[in-house]
Amino acid sequence: MIDELQRIAYPALSLNRDDSSEIHSNSFWDLQTYLGLRDGPAATEGARSFTLESSREQTPLGHTHRSHLRNFSIDEIRAMYRAAVRRLIDRVTKTDDPYRAGVVVIGTTEDDPFTGDRTGHEEEIIGTKENSDEYAYQWATIQLVGNAVPLVLDARPIRKGDGRVEIGADLLDSAQELVHVDEVLMDRGFDSQHVLKAVSDRRLKYIVPKRMYTSEKAQAKRLLKRDEDRFVNDRRLPL
Repeated sequence: MIDELQRIAYPALSLNRDDSSEIHSNSFWDLQTYLGLRDGPAATEGARSFTLESSREQTPLGHTHRSHLRNFSIDEIRAMYRAAVRRLIDRVTKTDDPYRAGVVVIGTTEDDPFTGDRTGHEEEIIGTKENSDEYAYQWATIQLVGNAVPLVLDARPIRKGDGRVEIGADLLDSAQELVHVDEVLMDRGFDSQHVLKAVSDRRLKYIVPKRMYTSEKAQAKRLLKRDEDRFVNDRRLPL
């Protein structure tokens, strides 16, 4: 598996470093893959474990690995990631056509709560989805689903002031450059007339759950306590 990853994805990635170094560039990407497939190891301890488990003679130390990755801007990372995904899709479509399903999901996720000093980073470490006193990085992703093999096509950080229309348009632009899209599933954070119109203007079908307000969340908790799965409330709703 790692050999295929090196052959298909790694050529799209570059550290912009001196090729004369004793540590091969692929070793950095092997370490990054190693860290990503494990449950939250820090770069330093992860690099030590990787040294023991890797078959490579030379592997980067944790601080060296962090130093190289921190040189990249978000735009550079996204560009390399999309290039790697394109190579993967091109490879798969030579033998099969799973990426014609056309269904993508746009959603948001958050990192573990941030416990350090946010000074100077208030625009990036914006909080959690639920109202609380905690702060965390948040990300928006677009993923290919349906009959296809699930594949994250692109991701971007969410900063303070980023609108859902802007986020959705950015991710859809990326996805439509890579695959055929005809339907968009979104989480309820994108339940907005402006977002839905922007998606509709692209002639795409969409499904999005309605936002849950405080009273609805309270009702959901009451249903859970009663072991009930539905509540019906008739009301007039102009559409």
